[in-house]
Amino acid sequence: MSSPRPAGHALVEALIAQGVHTAFGVPGESYLAVLDGFYAHRDQIRFIACRQEGGAAFMAEAQGKLSGRPGICFVTRGPGATNASIGLHTAFQDSTPLILFVGQVASDQRDREAFQEVDYRQMFGPGTLGMAKWVGEVHSADRLPEYVARAFHTALQGRPGPVVLVLPEDMLTQPTAAPVLPRAVPALAWPAPGALRELRAMLLAARRPLVIAGGSGWDAEAANALQRFAENWQLPVGCGFRFQDTFDNRHALYAGDVGIGINPKLAERVREADLIIALGVRLGEMTTGGYTLLQVPRPAQKLVHVHAGPEELGRVYAADLMLQASMACAAKALETLAAPTDLPWTEWARAAHADYEANHAAPPVEPMDLAVVMKAVQRLAPADTVYTNGAGNYSGWLHRYVRYHGLQHHGRTQLACTSGAMGYGLPAAVAAALLHPQRTVVNVAGDGDFLMTGQELATATGYGAGRGPGKLVSIVVDNGSYGTIRMHQEREYPGRVSGSDLFNPDFAALARAYGWHAQRVDTTAAFEPAFAAALQADAPTLIHLTLDSDVITTRTTLGAIRQAALRRA
Repeated sequence: MSSPRPAGHALVEALIAQGVHTAFGVPGESYLAVLDGFYAHRDQIRFIACRQEGGAAFMAEAQGKLSGRPGICFVTRGPGATNASIGLHTAFQDSTPLILFVGQVASDQRDREAFQEVDYRQMFGPGTLGMAKWVGEVHSADRLPEYVARAFHTALQGRPGPVVLVLPEDMLTQPTAAPVLPRAVPALAWPAPGALRELRAMLLAARRPLVIAGGSGWDAEAANALQRFAENWQLPVGCGFRFQDTFDNRHALYAGDVGIGINPKLAERVREADLIIALGVRLGEMTTGGYTLLQVPRPAQKLVHVHAGPEELGRVYAADLMLQASMACAAKALETLAAPTDLPWTEWARAAHADYEANHAAPPVEPMDLAVVMKAVQRLAPADTVYTNGAGNYSGWLHRYVRYHGLQHHGRTQLACTSGAMGYGLPAAVAAALLHPQRTVVNVAGDGDFLMTGQELATATGYGAGRGPGKLVSIVVDNGSYGTIRMHQEREYPGRVSGSDLFNPDFAALARAYGWHAQRVDTTAAFEPAFAAALQADAPTLIHLTLDSDVITTRTTLGAIRQAALRRA
């Protein structure tokens, strides 16, 4: 047994035992004993005080993506938990391990609708369409280490995801001598040998196979194994929506990203494939083009679905072969499959990569060409740069024109939410810069997206993010509108604009008020010098880009969408 100490201190010790060195949150009176625990162990773990719980939860989600271990977030009861729910939902849809610790009213006040009281089991309801894998509430200080260990195991096992642990205020002050438990290590599942033989037989019978890889649970060894599997069989590989760093985009077998704004030629290739091998991806709405690239429930293509979560297999698609396996194991098993010397689809694979390369070409747009901007960022930024973004049409340029290295080279380099949560990019960038100060981090945000969590500029300043050797740069694309909504309005109700106009501040002046360097850029030619200066700056930098609102996607304009809608009418 350990020496008696307050349960709040025991909780911090349990986090340290799990290898946690940074936690994010907004302080609250409901967990003062935990905050005192952070103070007591400040030489081993730090608490990053954020400016809003949504931003804190996004930072913890980014921590989970980068590390593969649960990101840690602390919030107070009621409003704190409701604000944090956006990060919890993002972690659930993105299959990111995360633990949200929520302060709760004292035990003797429960079920009276006490100040800020919420029943979190009801609120976050675990389930396949909930927001958490498990919601637990700790009533005994002596059992707190047990609950923490279970939270880590649950967040990591099978399909990773978020867990909520509720902490009554009075429990945290109670003394406990309970020892902390060992570091949680997930149990890994290997695919059955018989299933591997069946998969090989399906490959031998195919003429137009395609791999779609993504999801969570990948590590460097698995990414290398995936590449060797693809090379052995000369398989074209696409990456699922916002998991573009799963496979090296520079590789001759890379076919592009299968998500929003998909290359039309790649979309057609998915439809024409006679075998789809889906590795780690959920085959959700965005990766399947609204469930059209693969028909529901029975795809026209032969489908092999490999996923760590048994609840995902067969839930939407009736696959021809389903393998429950961890990505860290599945890719290593696949690379052992012996390929024949002569493969009938080598030209199919070559053409898929040629289509990807051709997709990098774009007609010039003036006065601000975001394709040129993204290519300049890629050219000037270090190879291990982390790119982050939230939701909005602006992200299409980032996805189309930045080439992500496979995570075997630099770990995760893409932090983007598949849940489509606005405001994710800036907090994710701040977290990445704090967790990996040696790496440069570039956030690309829309004007509406940025102001959802823009106050986290203060968090970056307060904790020294982006002050070297790595840099922190936020590029704000300002078109004066909620562009995605405006695009859909023009498509469905051409010319009838309502509620999608934005009235923005001077973003550069706002950033300077938070202690950032900042510059407004109105032309393509002015961007590269501004970005080069940001990479040499002694503080984080915001670059405010102005964009004509008519430039709505990488492929079309609002005017063209409106005219097409009017013709249909």
